[in-house]
Amino acid sequence: MKTIEENPSESYQTPVVTAEQAVFPILLALSFSHLLNDTLQSLIPSIYPMVKDSFKLSFSQIGLITFTFQLSASVFQPLVGLYTDKKPQPFALAIGMCFTMLGLVSLSMAPSFEIILLSVGLIGIGSAVFHPEASRIARMASGGRHGMAQSLFQVGGNAGSSLGPLLAALIILPYGRHQIIWFSLVALIAIIILSKVGGWYKKNMHLNRKKPGSATGNEPALNLSKGKVAFSIGVLLLLIFSKYIYMASLTSYYTFYLINKFGISVQSSQIHLFIFLFSVAAGTFIGGPVGDKIGRKYVIWISILGVAPFALLLPYCNLFWTGALTVIIGLVLSSAFSAILVYAQELIPGKVGMVAGLFFGFAFGIAGIGSALLGKLADSTSIEYVFYVCSFLPLIGLLTGFLPNLERKKG
Repeated sequence: MKTIEENPSESYQTPVVTAEQAVFPILLALSFSHLLNDTLQSLIPSIYPMVKDSFKLSFSQIGLITFTFQLSASVFQPLVGLYTDKKPQPFALAIGMCFTMLGLVSLSMAPSFEIILLSVGLIGIGSAVFHPEASRIARMASGGRHGMAQSLFQVGGNAGSSLGPLLAALIILPYGRHQIIWFSLVALIAIIILSKVGGWYKKNMHLNRKKPGSATGNEPALNLSKGKVAFSIGVLLLLIFSKYIYMASLTSYYTFYLINKFGISVQSSQIHLFIFLFSVAAGTFIGGPVGDKIGRKYVIWISILGVAPFALLLPYCNLFWTGALTVIIGLVLSSAFSAILVYAQELIPGKVGMVAGLFFGFAFGIAGIGSALLGKLADSTSIEYVFYVCSFLPLIGLLTGFLPNLERKKG
């Protein structure tokens, strides 16, 4: 932010920044906001054991809660990204967080299963606005270090996801679901921060525009046919399918798995879930910077296929090794999304918001559908069988071999 650029053909009424250096105050604000946003979202699966007992729900109904949240997020995300690619909305992030706050208040007081579904749907709409827009601004502020910026953005979200179960174990489970209403204050803090980020975005929307003759880092994709680009996007979506259905099995049903198989308490199961999600957060930042250096394809190889041996062993382990393996799985698997997202944005230059919305939306949607189907499977078989079936999903990572290499030699 220390340089001010003058363009003879355009004049700006406020100081602007160049895209040559990463704007870390904005990246950190986005990462922290992502932490707050995903902390609030992760409260939903964290209260599943409580809600299941209170409303006498089946595993299928638990899956339907996740499905409703993820569907509302997934349907709107690519639409939000496509719209704001054409008509930027600097304060959309703050407005989206208002939906999340409304959903939290409603969830804390929900008298029925139907109102719970409505509440999580509102939180999903907030997420649909947040993720593609925040991802776009992170790329704007990256200074060309797109992998680093996306990883820094993602690490905030994964850290927030890990905090939800811990806060649920400390606050909500001992004192009741009504305590969720206090978390609306967290949403209010996020609204204030995102309003400031929106102000920066409004002043620096020129960073969205490509300058003639500038290097964007997207040129390699221009050498690929439309068919090859479409095929590569399909492969990336299948990799997202693998990652997020496997993640859904852990985030939605890991606590039930531990309780049923090892007989531990609900609070202890929440601590185990926190440890897994914290390992996801810890490993997130690795993928982006490493991808900037060695190539995103190799990071995708390692992060998806690399967890396969550990996933295949998981259903046969005792409590100690179950916890240890999920930590390894979290560390390795967590680097995948940042690398996949930046790779896709390089495949389709100039469509940052649409691509971010598509991939965030697909990730949320497939996780929701997967959670609902896994709940059905658990009802008809057992929760242990669900984890056995899901252990084969990381093998889909073999498809990474079909992706083209997009990296250019650094000159």
